[in-house]
Amino acid sequence: MAFAQLTHRESLRDIETCLGAMQPKLYHMGFRCGTVLRTTLAHANETRDARIYQDFACALIATARTLYADDDLDLELGALTHTVYAFDATTIDLCLALFPWARFHHGKGAIKVHTLLDLRGNIPSVIHITEGNVHDVNGLDVLAFEPGATYVLDRAYVDFDRLYAIQQAGAFFVVRAKNNFRFRRQYSHAVDKTTGLRSDQTVRLVNHYVAKSYPAPLRRVRFYDVAHDRHLTFLTNAFDLSALTVAALYKSRWQVELFFKWIKQHLRIKAFYGTSRNAVETQVWIAISVYVLAAILRKRLALTLSLYTVLQILDVSLFEKTDLVTLLNRTDSDSGELPFGNQLSFIDL
Repeated sequence: MAFAQLTHRESLRDIETCLGAMQPKLYHMGFRCGTVLRTTLAHANETRDARIYQDFACALIATARTLYADDDLDLELGALTHTVYAFDATTIDLCLALFPWARFHHGKGAIKVHTLLDLRGNIPSVIHITEGNVHDVNGLDVLAFEPGATYVLDRAYVDFDRLYAIQQAGAFFVVRAKNNFRFRRQYSHAVDKTTGLRSDQTVRLVNHYVAKSYPAPLRRVRFYDVAHDRHLTFLTNAFDLSALTVAALYKSRWQVELFFKWIKQHLRIKAFYGTSRNAVETQVWIAISVYVLAAILRKRLALTLSLYTVLQILDVSLFEKTDLVTLLNRTDSDSGELPFGNQLSFIDL
């Protein structure tokens, strides 16, 4: 199944055909079962518990996070030494007729992949897969908040009971406020409006029931985004950071969106080899494992190649006998344009 991810196989029959064509080389790739049959793969997808692959992915994630722990954050967040996470969910559409267990809404099917992304290395720290009709904010319930860490959230996660749980855990959050946010200003702090900041205030909630959910003061920062001509309002419990750092933290949330876009474009998680929930979760976890393996490989070999380039090289060289370390390092060290001086033009041919 990892082979299918790396080589973009379309179906179980496609996997069977391609591996069958390379029968003499399968043993050296680690295949000990001889011929790989699609019926065997289909049976494994249905009966082999997806939690096996979840545990494997979690072990790889722990290794990758250790390797990337000393990486710098974005230049705008360079002064921060604690862990910064971006949390969000992405929806993967499914055909309800084929996946009746994955109900979403209006007769549609989908799953959601809730992801906590460590911004040092963009490694997914926590992944939780649910049906599409589970609201994004419920994903916060599976997180064990890390004291001292900062969690960056979109406005779908404005739930003051859950935000106060982050506060009580000794962690910090930065979340975009909703338009109907009601508050009472207590203090205003000076800001430099040439930087895009518009206000920096200490506020309290005014709604009686909401104030009971979050009885502590909040910090409200307003920022004008010149590039998109819009005003953004952020809420946070981090009072020691500069207002510009709060805005930069929310900007860094875009990394989790890029992560979702990357895995959907370069791995196979939008079309599935099986229709059961177990088969779908198995495929998602194997895709995440391939992503993290590529990240580990890139870090351990100190490659400057992008993850996409690493996957491209693996795609065309899986059955080669060239040592992988040599292959990737050789590709990484190649620079400049290729010597096309002696190549015939297309017209000359």
